[in-house]
Amino acid sequence: MPMQTLKAVSLLGILLAGTSVLANAQDKAAIEQKLTSKYVLTKTTADRTDIVTAGAILVLKKDNLMMVDVSNANVFQNTYKDGRISQNTLGKIARFRLPGVPAPPSSGGNQRTWVAGEKLWVTKIEVKDNGVNVELYSDAINDVRYRAVLSFPFKGSDPIGDQAARMIAEVFDVQPSDDSGGNGGQPPAAAGGGQAPAGSAATAPAQQADAPPPPIPPPPPPADEPPPAPKTISLGQTKDVVVANFGQPSKIAKVGAKEIYYYPDLKVTFVNGKVSDVE
Repeated sequence: MPMQTLKAVSLLGILLAGTSVLANAQDKAAIEQKLTSKYVLTKTTADRTDIVTAGAILVLKKDNLMMVDVSNANVFQNTYKDGRISQNTLGKIARFRLPGVPAPPSSGGNQRTWVAGEKLWVTKIEVKDNGVNVELYSDAINDVRYRAVLSFPFKGSDPIGDQAARMIAEVFDVQPSDDSGGNGGQPPAAAGGGQAPAGSAATAPAQQADAPPPPIPPPPPPADEPPPAPKTISLGQTKDVVVANFGQPSKIAKVGAKEIYYYPDLKVTFVNGKVSDVE
């Protein structure tokens, strides 16, 4: 084959390969955009300790999603397959270790298993050649936030986008907004010129205008109320009494048998449900 023909064939192969890679990348980007339009992403701080911008709230529909403390560099890999969530080797070792035996060094801090009905945020959706990875993030539980990756592997010949949407919908529901629509579900009032319902003021006979109604006397002034008694707290009071007097605390911490309620200018320590210290 002439040298010029070989060069032309090689160039054509390179162009076709480049076109295939570009089309594949565009397909993945389109799938990611479609998924994130439904499962709106949540943005966290750089250290993952708090939320900057909240996205969609996802309600978990399956049990056995394992997550790890956000301070841990090694995130647990969960996989959804055949209607079940399972973990990689690292997650299984951390989950089934014996009581009192420390976690392996690579698994790091606290672990927790989520079950159906609990709520999460999604921080990233990434489409791979063999599946979709969804990065998840939790609310603070005892001042600890958790994260994990849930993978949805592809199978069969269905389009990738259809498979991803179907599998994710099997695991999560998007919590609807609390918007009530403005009228509480009541039907709107009838507009212009319609007949009033039977028994309304419009069907009552016109009032005789021969005598004006008597004037209505003004209401008496309100009696002076004594100032409210100052709120107090004392040792031995129950948590219900403290909350009734001071409202819900801004923060609750548990340290062993103690439970500490934090208020703006007050810290109350409970032991066995009763006040044991006030600072």
